[in-house]
Amino acid sequence: MANSSSGSVNPPGYHPRDIQSAYRLPVHAGSGRTVAVVSAFDNPNAESDLAVYRRTFHLPSCTTANGCFRKVNQNGGSTPPPLTNPAWATETALDIEAVSASCPSCKILLVEADTNSLSNMLTAVAQARTQGGKFISMSWGLPENASQPALDQTYFNFPGIAFVGASGNGGYSGFIYPSASPYVTAAGGTRLDRSLQPVPGPQEKRSGWYETAWSRSGSGCSQFQLKPPFQTDPDCPMRTVADVSALADPATGFAFYSTFNAPGWRVIGGTSVSSALIAGMYALAGKPGPADRPNSYPYAHRSAFWDIDQGSTGSCGGSYLCTAQIGYDGPTGVGTPRGVRGLRR
Repeated sequence: MANSSSGSVNPPGYHPRDIQSAYRLPVHAGSGRTVAVVSAFDNPNAESDLAVYRRTFHLPSCTTANGCFRKVNQNGGSTPPPLTNPAWATETALDIEAVSASCPSCKILLVEADTNSLSNMLTAVAQARTQGGKFISMSWGLPENASQPALDQTYFNFPGIAFVGASGNGGYSGFIYPSASPYVTAAGGTRLDRSLQPVPGPQEKRSGWYETAWSRSGSGCSQFQLKPPFQTDPDCPMRTVADVSALADPATGFAFYSTFNAPGWRVIGGTSVSSALIAGMYALAGKPGPADRPNSYPYAHRSAFWDIDQGSTGSCGGSYLCTAQIGYDGPTGVGTPRGVRGLRR
């Protein structure tokens, strides 16, 4: 691999400029706002890999020294750090680099849970909130169960905070918690393709890009979570997943850099990508109102999203719960961001 500092590297996969173009992002917004990324185990190379990523794509430096990057454990300290884990090191690198792609001017707080147990992950979420996080990315989760609504009251029932969770990579009825929480923005996934010609349908006025639902994006109707008041879809009496969506298909994936037990530049996908991207977009949009539920914002501003009407996450008799269609659907929610107007009051 060529030295990334030379500026000659052209990694495969979508770059920050592609993300910014596809979603029409105001790339100079977000200054002074911090996106908290909650992950598990320690990635000792997180800051150095982030430096390579940002330098390669000519993004502003984000380091501990300049106050842009900060890493803490689930108790809010730096010592001792959690044990390491190669798979979670990949997750961490992906998350902080995806936030960098959508909000280059944002600060990043990385909160590392001791392990990937739900108890430790939720402790890390609480730490992110204690540290002042208003935009919290959670690219992980577990299948839903009956105990989770009670957990919501302790960890997610906090107005004024944009919690964003990955909907999961299990397709129809394969969505995960905490994205299933009615207090969390459930980030579904799409396949993002370049399009030189206008396409028919809701995206015909979109220049250069075209999206369809990613086949493995988590979607469906919750068994346990109550429906939030801003969701009005007819065939699910409980919480429906997802709310919004963005790039997730690894076949048209995201370029990222990770060196912990890894070769460096790679292409990756999954709703881990979309959740971190959308958390950064919330920060671009501005601080949520102190009494607001930010996951309600997209439903109030549907015209600020590209309506995705192609693709499916499984077999459900053609229902919108697994089939993308005009208007709201489970795989992509209200759609993908068309700027950030839909992510603020």
